[in-house]
Amino acid sequence: MTATRTPDAPLDAWRAYAAAHERLVRHLAREITRETGLSDADYAVLEVLAEAPGGRLRSRELRLALEWEKSRLSHQTRRMEQRGLLGRETCEADGRSADVVITELGRAAAARARAVRETSLRALVVDTLGAERVEGLAETAELLAARLARAADDDPYCRAALAADD
Repeated sequence: MTATRTPDAPLDAWRAYAAAHERLVRHLAREITRETGLSDADYAVLEVLAEAPGGRLRSRELRLALEWEKSRLSHQTRRMEQRGLLGRETCEADGRSADVVITELGRAAAARARAVRETSLRALVVDTLGAERVEGLAETAELLAARLARAADDDPYCRAALAADD
């Protein structure tokens, strides 16, 4: 017997996905904190810097990559700098501004956290969904990311928020 589809079925599917995604995000954050002592925000900053050329970015570039407000990034990077996970160095390009730079301690912490996250994602997502569904998930994510990028480009409020505090 087939389930009757209601007009709300697509939104119900989205709500179910969003709820599962939120649980997954919270689970991963708890695991990383338990195993490495890093918060979710610490990990987000370290991941972006670890992938950046030379492990360094201007604050504005880091803020845009994370889609954070200037004050949030400032507070977060200050706390991480105090713990030795990152530092600030004179910008190589212009010599006037400062770059946020991942330290060796930060790089090691990011690598440990990435290993914890990947192990958990394999067990919880990849092994649960299987190769075909993971491929579908990747295609869906690409479609949504492209659509969201277009929506952000078309939205003057979004453009203004991203440009704020430069």
